[in-house]
Amino acid sequence: MSIPQSGGGPIESYEQMAEYLASGCKPKEDWRIGTEHEKFGFCKDSLLPLPYEGERSIHAVLSTLRDRHDWQELREGGKLIGLTKDGANISLEPGGALELSGAPLETIHETCDEVNIHLKEVKDIADEIGVGFIGLGAAPTWMHEQMPLMPKGRYKLMDAYMGKVGTMGRTMMRRTSTVQVNLDYSSEADMIQKLRVGIALQPVAVALFANSPFFEGQPNGHKSWRSRVWRDTDNARAGMIPFVFDDDFGFERWVEYALDVPMYFVYRDGKYIDALGQSFRDFLDGKLPALPGEKPTLSDWADHLTTAFPEARIKKYIEMRGADGGPWRRLCALPAFWVGLCYEQDSLDAAWDLVKDWDAETREELRVAASVDGLHAKVGNIDMHELSKSVLEIAHAGLAKRARPGAGGMIPDETHFLNALMESVETKKTPADELMDHYNGAWAGDLNRIFAEFSY
Repeated sequence: MSIPQSGGGPIESYEQMAEYLASGCKPKEDWRIGTEHEKFGFCKDSLLPLPYEGERSIHAVLSTLRDRHDWQELREGGKLIGLTKDGANISLEPGGALELSGAPLETIHETCDEVNIHLKEVKDIADEIGVGFIGLGAAPTWMHEQMPLMPKGRYKLMDAYMGKVGTMGRTMMRRTSTVQVNLDYSSEADMIQKLRVGIALQPVAVALFANSPFFEGQPNGHKSWRSRVWRDTDNARAGMIPFVFDDDFGFERWVEYALDVPMYFVYRDGKYIDALGQSFRDFLDGKLPALPGEKPTLSDWADHLTTAFPEARIKKYIEMRGADGGPWRRLCALPAFWVGLCYEQDSLDAAWDLVKDWDAETREELRVAASVDGLHAKVGNIDMHELSKSVLEIAHAGLAKRARPGAGGMIPDETHFLNALMESVETKKTPADELMDHYNGAWAGDLNRIFAEFSY
């Protein structure tokens, strides 16, 4: 979940909101990669989720990271709720999952170094205090009442609202986890093509990264339960946003979409003011019930953009949001997948050629089928396994053409970061399939073994 944004001064014209999005346009040489991942923390003896405070807690991990590794703290209401350093942030998800929002970096080699350093620092601290962290798309055994709500005003407001707009919003907040990547665009046309490819191929990411076959202690019938949860969280702000494929789509159309997303809050003087269900359009007119007579700033607009949760979204960059949280290797595979597809024009064109004839119904059916069946999904004449194979070939070609070396030139490009995904296509098994093999095999139905065998 996002931290408060810094967008600028008062909104004096409608055009400023589209200009805010357009200000993210960058020349190709300035494109960067920002990778975010979440992981669940738990006490090793009880296998229960971490509380916010105590000897073994989220606070203990954050404060030790701060003191030992020179992170600067972020506080809200006197509570330590995050850390920042060198363009990266560590923040808390509503149920206590720990998120690294990485700095904008030039290569996936740098991204993977960042992930490796972060996970090592967290693991060293966790081992000292008897805590573990695990990368999964959904909490495998914990019940809702076992998951503490973190002390952030945004989450308190969202928690109250979620029960009114869907059946799974509170589940999404507390018991799901993701890895995502943020990508740049050079122009409105480039944004449009990348976002269309991102939305259309998000089901492929769901399938390849599927890693949540368990929920509340038993198999749930899905390869990605996290994806299933998002289908009934809040459909006014989530989903496959079909309008992206309309002829008139662009920055202004995204503004229109975002203006129709019901508000959560307005952030003022370090506090979140309840604006649940209210209209940003009314805010523009000075008629917001939460702040009568006051008009929004670009910072308010930037905050509001973070409350839309489609499968891919734009702010000043594009966020690819469909993948389950997962094991160490796949935290680097996710940026490799999307950078390979989007950062070389030949590959982006090839990806668009794969999906340009699909209609909205096909895209939605793929999303559902990927959640249930992963790589074994089939929709009409589309076979997810064959589609994933073709998409990975395109991504591989894109990374090879980028030719960004690593390890001081010893590694010629970034293609090896796709190896985990290539193995899934070769074996037709995603992490979810492998977990089910363990559950039905050596674990003999003892799901508690997942913590010891799959923690970082």
